[in-house]
Amino acid sequence: MNPAAVHPPAENPLSALTDDPVIAVVRAPRIPDAAALCAALADGGINWTEFTYTTPNVTDHLLRAAEAGWRVGVGTVLTAEQAGRGIAAGASFLVTPGCRPEVAEAARAADVPVVLGALTPTEVARALDLGAAAVKIFPARAFGPGYFRDLRGPYPDVPLVASGGVNAGNAAEFLAHGALAVCAGTDVVPPDTVAAGDWAEITRRARAFTEACAAARA
Repeated sequence: MNPAAVHPPAENPLSALTDDPVIAVVRAPRIPDAAALCAALADGGINWTEFTYTTPNVTDHLLRAAEAGWRVGVGTVLTAEQAGRGIAAGASFLVTPGCRPEVAEAARAADVPVVLGALTPTEVARALDLGAAAVKIFPARAFGPGYFRDLRGPYPDVPLVASGGVNAGNAAEFLAHGALAVCAGTDVVPPDTVAAGDWAEITRRARAFTEACAAARA
């Protein structure tokens, strides 16, 4: 059963990250069945999937997964044109690698939440000024989990998402130090495994990742 269909997103779907704090970020040369990939991730406990513009035919994959009822977004969005295409294909949220004013404006016009990328405290403030629903700290590996604790000082209420270098071995620490959510990349969705359509292996990896995250939530 599709968990997203049982628990439909709130007006701002990102609010559900509080209880469901893992986003799978898919970058692959080929995705044989985007809906099946989302199902495999959900079977392992990951109900958010971000397809990226670094993947060929990404809007086709978005459309297939969205039509199947999965909670999907599009990432590596750099332009308003990309934002519009992603939204038209069914993306319920947008993600950027940095502060992209034109993407933020396109998201605002379409009433779709955007996660803007940032690294420094100044960039976090800029992302907030642009209307980010959450701020993606990227690359999170650059300063580690403790950096999120430091950011919580001046920004105690800002939803921060850890992305870049997050894996099953450190995800719980990022959450424990103040990240609202974490992005699971190649640790859960290796490009070759996705391209091969090895859904059982994707589920195994997703389950290992979410079980590791459960330590922080406990």
